[in-house]
Amino acid sequence: MSTKSEALRVGIDLGTSRSSISASTGARHVVDSFVGWPVDMVARKLVKKPILFGREALDNRPMLELHRPLERGLIKQGSEKDEAAVRELLRHLISLAIGEDVPAGERPARVYAVVGVPAEALRVSKQHLRNAVRGIADALMIVSEPFAVAYGMDALLHTMIVDIGAGTTDFCVMNGRYPTEDEQRTLTHAGDWVDEQLATLVRGRQPDAQFSIHMVREWKERWSFVGEPKGPVMVPLQVAGKPTTLDITQEMRRACEGLVAPIAETMLDLLARVDPEYHERVRNNVVLAGGGSQIPGLADALERALLEVGGGKVRVVEDPVFAGSNGSLALALDAAESDWEQLPG
Repeated sequence: MSTKSEALRVGIDLGTSRSSISASTGARHVVDSFVGWPVDMVARKLVKKPILFGREALDNRPMLELHRPLERGLIKQGSEKDEAAVRELLRHLISLAIGEDVPAGERPARVYAVVGVPAEALRVSKQHLRNAVRGIADALMIVSEPFAVAYGMDALLHTMIVDIGAGTTDFCVMNGRYPTEDEQRTLTHAGDWVDEQLATLVRGRQPDAQFSIHMVREWKERWSFVGEPKGPVMVPLQVAGKPTTLDITQEMRRACEGLVAPIAETMLDLLARVDPEYHERVRNNVVLAGGGSQIPGLADALERALLEVGGGKVRVVEDPVFAGSNGSLALALDAAESDWEQLPG
């Protein structure tokens, strides 16, 4: 007779664009934060699944009721379908971590989940997350995303984390304890904002161009940059129904460089609140995380902004995809039983 295994501990980075999970078993998975249900019986016959996730959902979106249920890193409020989509996404991530083919009798007896949220998440949004996790995990800990990154890197003292995601850019200054509200910030200048700026600039340049926000997001992820371009950014699209190739080098540069000023301003504001004794240490230990950290030239631009306060060093986290979920997992492994919020089934 099979018996259930020991408790599973997982760290989850629930992102607006992508969500990742790191598990105590060593499993790691990342999924685009899209959930879709077939719109009718024809669609169900074609996709052969009751629900699709991630890239598979995005690729089949004409046949689906597609949801991107996270907005600015939090569950969209007021939509039962979006809340259901988050629950299904969490269930899918944990199922991937356990192993979809593991028999029910051999699944973990309990699941402990640490979930990262934006640094200034509202209490009501945290409650939505609790409701989404209930019945999927047995115990929950909600932490700020930049703090999770810092914990996973063991960068807990005199460090500033700047986590540039799709929905938000989150900041925290680490002083050897859990950061206070004054030591954290959240901006909505992030990946989605860049997408919107780029789409607006391209439409301004070529009003008859036909493209979707999904195409814009792919352009950004492939060709984004700050500073001088390494070469032209040429993208395929349709203009008045005819296939063409458009040079969007300057539009890409303007959209991406739009991140620099607000992020730099927030960095300097947080630095101004650091104890003068530790100011130099913090500005020489700034870490960029999240998908936006991969924009070529961004770290250098932010490092130049630090010259205003005496100079500093900005480095990019080694594993931007899993830095948040790895940090959350490290917390899950270190936490005492009393640190967890127990969830009723």
